[in-house]
Amino acid sequence: MENHRLNEYRNMWVVVFYDLPTITKKQQRNMNQFRKNLLKSGFAMVQLSLYMRHCASWESAEAHMKRVIQFMPDEGSIILLPITDRQFRMMKVFHNGNKTAPPPPSVQLELF
Repeated sequence: MENHRLNEYRNMWVVVFYDLPTITKKQQRNMNQFRKNLLKSGFAMVQLSLYMRHCASWESAEAHMKRVIQFMPDEGSIILLPITDRQFRMMKVFHNGNKTAPPPPSVQLELF
């Protein structure tokens, strides 16, 4: 039981919020490339400009945040928010006024 409680604080989620300009064709390409890079890096779209990724540890979360920083476009606003699995489970999600379950964690293989 103690190990389960510790995992709630060790397992992390990285949330990416972004607001990128899309006025010019170049800006549109940059935004699309950023979105594709998020998907290639294992992030899942939750809402239009909100992506999440489950990580097994703080170190893994830091590595994924550094990767996102490397492929960020020059223009726009991007927020990276790491949260614990326990904080994630407190999220309240509503769709069309009805409460729904938050997205489940992705299945990952962890090797030691």
